[in-house]
Amino acid sequence: MEIETREFLINDYEAAVELWKRVEGLDIAEGDDRESIRRFLGQNRGLSRVATDGSTIVGAALCGHDGRRGYIYHLAVDPAYQGRQLGKRLVEECLAGLRRAGLERANILVAKDNPRGRDFWRRTGWEDLDGAAAMGIDV
Repeated sequence: MEIETREFLINDYEAAVELWKRVEGLDIAEGDDRESIRRFLGQNRGLSRVATDGSTIVGAALCGHDGRRGYIYHLAVDPAYQGRQLGKRLVEECLAGLRRAGLERANILVAKDNPRGRDFWRRTGWEDLDGAAAMGIDV
């Protein structure tokens, strides 16, 4: 069966969470609950993507923007489907959506203890942001 990609819908949430839990280097955190993801998808319509094999979700990427920069979160491909360019395909579709929204730059956060993920992003053209460090605060 051919792998297809489409918009990530809120009905995909449970399957996406199960996928995220199976992929090494990806952490589920606050803000990843169903209501928060529903809100995120609503504010960024059409940007997040899933890859499906029949009715099974085998890849997912959350994508959005703040009007200035695009962001990709939780890119994951089922381990059984890795090595088939699905991650790259999902990223390319996310970036195409960001370009259509008028954005020229996107950023990601990759865990320092995820060398495999960092290698993937570098292979697909992403660069480390020298002189920048990710920071955050609970609000």
